[in-house]
Amino acid sequence: MDRLSAVRVFVEVSSRGSLTQAAEQLDMSVAMASRYLAAAEDWLGARLLHRTTRKISLTDAGMAALPSCKQLLELADEARNLAAERHHEPTGLLRVTTASSFADAQLTAALIAFQQLHPQVEIILSVGDKAADLVGDRVDLAIRITNTLDPAMISRPLAVCRSMLCASPAYLAQFGQPDHPDDLRRHRCVAHAFGIGKQYRFSRNGETITVPVDWRFHTNETAVLRRAVLAGAGIGMLPSYYLGDDLQAGRLVQLLPGYEVDTFGIHAIYLSRQHQPLALRLLVDFLAERFSGEIPPWDQFLHGARQAS
Repeated sequence: MDRLSAVRVFVEVSSRGSLTQAAEQLDMSVAMASRYLAAAEDWLGARLLHRTTRKISLTDAGMAALPSCKQLLELADEARNLAAERHHEPTGLLRVTTASSFADAQLTAALIAFQQLHPQVEIILSVGDKAADLVGDRVDLAIRITNTLDPAMISRPLAVCRSMLCASPAYLAQFGQPDHPDDLRRHRCVAHAFGIGKQYRFSRNGETITVPVDWRFHTNETAVLRRAVLAGAGIGMLPSYYLGDDLQAGRLVQLLPGYEVDTFGIHAIYLSRQHQPLALRLLVDFLAERFSGEIPPWDQFLHGARQAS
């Protein structure tokens, strides 16, 4: 049998502690995974795992062999990547994760554009506001919107995320438009459940203004927050990358444009610069070129509108 695949099964089983889960991850049957595991033990000449109906654990021989087996897989992956680089055509699978709102508004289109340039690259995009475990979930690239970076990870800045206060025309027609942050005290506001607490914070001319507000609707999902604001539930703070179409179509109105709010960095995050697949390097470069600049592409409309006013 293919020894490399046998080693891969052994490493996957040792990582997950389950033959069934390892087989699912490697897209093979449990019977096939079991045969590969037996082949790995035959090749290495030792029993690698203790197996019972409830638990799988490493034997002493398995513990001794595991680091070398992992290194063997890394070298094999590196060899494939080097071969691909010689042909200047990236191949393989990339697992990418990001917040659902950024995936919907910006990243999905960017990934499709990247695949049009490199059609041999397969991409799995997972979305969610909870930060993924790059190691446990086997994620190649995370696009995160944060000002707090894990020092154990490698990161590359892609763009700046600005937020803005907005409301629907219907809400403003009923309750009026705030002219100063203090006016927000008498308005209905909607918020992200894991956001900034019961207050808004603005800055202008070096002065910080904090305004306590009364939240009437909470959600843990940015897309739902946008939908609530569109429906007239109240005033909300949303990322500008998600609002361009709504603002241009007049479905939403930007409020208090003369007051600044905190910004966040948009970062490409991955585990290591070593043994990095060609496809991953090219994708990070592609996203950096697409999103970077003093004014991100999704803020061009706002910048042009301010210059015209």
